[in-house]
Amino acid sequence: MLNGWHGWFGTITGVLALTVAALPLAALTVWVLARRRNAAGTPLAWRKSLAEVAIVYGTVPWIWMILLPNDRSGDDPARVNLVPLRDLITVLGDGPLTATVQIVGNLLVFAALGFFGPLRFAALASVPRILALAAGGSVLVETLQYVLRLDRVSSVDDVLLNAAGAGLAALASRRWWRGRAGAPSGRPGTVLLPGR
Repeated sequence: MLNGWHGWFGTITGVLALTVAALPLAALTVWVLARRRNAAGTPLAWRKSLAEVAIVYGTVPWIWMILLPNDRSGDDPARVNLVPLRDLITVLGDGPLTATVQIVGNLLVFAALGFFGPLRFAALASVPRILALAAGGSVLVETLQYVLRLDRVSSVDDVLLNAAGAGLAALASRRWWRGRAGAPSGRPGTVLLPGR
């Protein structure tokens, strides 16, 4: 029975399946939080609730997958790469599918935080702040990979890609949060999320 549970919690396929299965629960959580906030008269109740749940739902599965041990975890010495772009160049040589999966996966790790963080927290309504937060989070994850000896390479390239993904996601949602940082929108007719 324990082996069956490991298939759900200890493999990338299992994490992806659990993430999809948890989508209705995430939607229910947004609804419950927003209803409670509306009842309490909290402004922007739906926006805050959606952003909070989306940050967790869109980040935790990626971190979970990154911290899954590979086949020889604990047996091989921990590996670190502090030379920028070395691993990226190596991955590009592994073929287009592998390279695409690796690069896109690393870009998505903190993308939910980058997209929804500034919508929820005014203090994060800045691309440099999002980049710094994502880079710090990525350094923490890479350090855990090293310390836990998960048979993974702790790489500066992962940190760069994780931060870049969060920054790009923040830019994608910027039209909705730019005014929160005190900067003018610079464009007439800026579209705002409902409840803004």
